[in-house]
Amino acid sequence: MKTDEKKLLWWLAAGAGALMAARTISRTLQAYDFNGKVVLITGGARGLGLVMARQLADEGARLVLCSRNERQLEEAHRELTGKGADVLALKCDVTKEQEVNDLIVQVQNTFGPIDVLINSAGVIQAGPVTEMAVQEYEEAMNTHFWGALYTILAVLPEMRARGGRILNIASVGGRISVPHLVPYSASKFALVGLSEGLRAELKQYGIMVTTATPGLMVTGSPRNAIAKGHHKEEYALFKIVDSSPLTAMSAEASARNMLNALRHGDATVTTTLPAKFGVLLHGVAPGLTADIMGLVNRMLPGEGGIGKSRAKGYESESRLSMSGLTARTQQAARKNNEL
Repeated sequence: MKTDEKKLLWWLAAGAGALMAARTISRTLQAYDFNGKVVLITGGARGLGLVMARQLADEGARLVLCSRNERQLEEAHRELTGKGADVLALKCDVTKEQEVNDLIVQVQNTFGPIDVLINSAGVIQAGPVTEMAVQEYEEAMNTHFWGALYTILAVLPEMRARGGRILNIASVGGRISVPHLVPYSASKFALVGLSEGLRAELKQYGIMVTTATPGLMVTGSPRNAIAKGHHKEEYALFKIVDSSPLTAMSAEASARNMLNALRHGDATVTTTLPAKFGVLLHGVAPGLTADIMGLVNRMLPGEGGIGKSRAKGYESESRLSMSGLTARTQQAARKNNEL
């Protein structure tokens, strides 16, 4: 290679490095500061929502947690206030618009306007699509789509005047529809569409909307999932995959990734290598991805069992689901208020 060509390559490399360094510095300087901000987390009493609350408490945020479960709210409130956090814990069913509106008014009267909204409330149902009833689709849509929309519409008037941040926690299942999780995936697709559209329109008001499509996280939540069909087999498989370090990221690492995306106003964030690879593959070869999902479906339990009846995860425990293969998930359930 000639000397002039070497010099050109060196300058190109140096220029690229300088641009990357400048971007990093700019992101750091423009990062959103959670200290003193009022942050509402739906589904914040357990699982991922609670993990996020812990991390935001460490940054000095003033936390508002909402959940349908009063006992879990009390436990979360006790833990966080015991560590010196400023916390308001309120019972609310986000699938009911009036309850959401009343919640926002109460928060504004107590803490002031909401600066950050994190839509983390979620439900999940596992089983063959033939065993799913309309109830499962309504339940998933009411929680993931309508629940998120109700909270966004309720905080929007104040945020339009002041700016703010919104994090909508969807799932990689909102990018790739997953066998035996069809109601969940359908509702998460709806949330992704809502979230990305809102980002485009709300940015003009200084509101940054981030769409999270995480892969599996070890939050301990499977025990609160709904299982249908051969519910013990469905639950055991779900819990094993959720617990494996090959497929699932810790809740703490997942929360940090998503909060950092929110901090920097990123459009999207996807966690775990399997999820990132799946999204990439689906983008370039959707037909192949669908065929792979079809092969996965063949390996899952078939119809039968309890059929269209519903069983909670903790009602579906077996020797396999309580084995060493699920130790991470069992430990996370104890840690993250899922019991």
